[in-house]
Amino acid sequence: MKAVVVAAGEGTRMRPLTAERPKPMLPVAGTPMLERVMSACEGVVDGYVLVVGYRADAIREHVGEEFRGLPVGYVEQDEQLGTAHAIGRAEEHVDERFLALNGDVVFDPQLVEQLAETGTTAIATMRVDDPTSYGVVGTDDAGDGRPRATSIVEKPDAPPSNLVNLGLYAFDPVIFDSIERTGMSQRGEYEITESLETLLSDDHPVAVVEHDGRWLDVGRPWELLDATEAELEGLEPRVAGEVEERATLKGSVAVEEGARVRDGAYVEGPVVIRSGADVGPNAYVRGATVIGPDVRVGNAVEVKNSVLMEGASAGHLSYVGDSVVGREANLGAGTTVANLRHDDENVRMDVKGNRVDTGRRKLGVVLADGVKTGINTSLNAGTKLGDGAMTRPGESVMEDRGESL
Repeated sequence: MKAVVVAAGEGTRMRPLTAERPKPMLPVAGTPMLERVMSACEGVVDGYVLVVGYRADAIREHVGEEFRGLPVGYVEQDEQLGTAHAIGRAEEHVDERFLALNGDVVFDPQLVEQLAETGTTAIATMRVDDPTSYGVVGTDDAGDGRPRATSIVEKPDAPPSNLVNLGLYAFDPVIFDSIERTGMSQRGEYEITESLETLLSDDHPVAVVEHDGRWLDVGRPWELLDATEAELEGLEPRVAGEVEERATLKGSVAVEEGARVRDGAYVEGPVVIRSGADVGPNAYVRGATVIGPDVRVGNAVEVKNSVLMEGASAGHLSYVGDSVVGREANLGAGTTVANLRHDDENVRMDVKGNRVDTGRRKLGVVLADGVKTGINTSLNAGTKLGDGAMTRPGESVMEDRGESL
């Protein structure tokens, strides 16, 4: 059995973090989402087929031709025309039952085993309070005590159930015939749910695997924070790097080999400090936070519940809360991030031109790779700085700025 992993999309809702990389390569708890999905398949599959498109070279360079001893093949999806189109591109690489998984979700690994064990076409599902924003699955009893799908309806006004499609499947090769018969939807895509409806109309059984564990669709910037918090639950403390004598580690803190925590630093987990990172002296880092590879967190800097990606720097006298900071971003001394509205309403953020309620009472900023702030910059809650953005010393930034937003 192979795993076909769809990793071709641009991830426009995740901008500006995806301006220079595909969304599945964004890190959750320090590991790219794509790698997490592939790791979940260990022990179940004998190889992988990655469907790539947007900035495919980044994925090829990271994964290579082999992943943990198993072969990796690649197919290109030049135009992002939907999940059915993406899975269909893999037909020449699979001739038996296979898994089909999105490369930008976070879930419990046992879900892969549950899909594989059904022995037939199967769809992963979960019960939610409000199913109207999902594909909703109708079911009945297959006669053997296991539910089977009877319908799949995208974002219905009157849902037939509260059981929603998680975008993880096991397919028999017959799915490729259904994909060939799938027309373009009103969204201009070939939807895999339409292909599944075709299977159902042909009386091909589709088993339903109901999942009651962790599953996160990481589609917007602040959801990286949600996923990181979930992944750091149960983090095992470990120290492989250098922790100076007067530094304090409290709770679940992982210091990787090659990382350094200097005297006076206080680190309160769950926190991961990646290889090459340098924290302190006199810094305060608290969870759930990932200090990425080669990141610098300097004197009198506080980082709270944030993700600082590779090579980012907050060198002096700064506060970073509930934020995502891109690669090689540099925060000038005294940069302060606001992460709470005074009216106690949820923080809102612009996504593809729409002002969206993030559902988070505390949310700071999202900074693209290479952003630079001048000394004593203040950044308002929910602000994004895109490619090439810079701030002047003493500036208060109240609105998004930069390219690729």
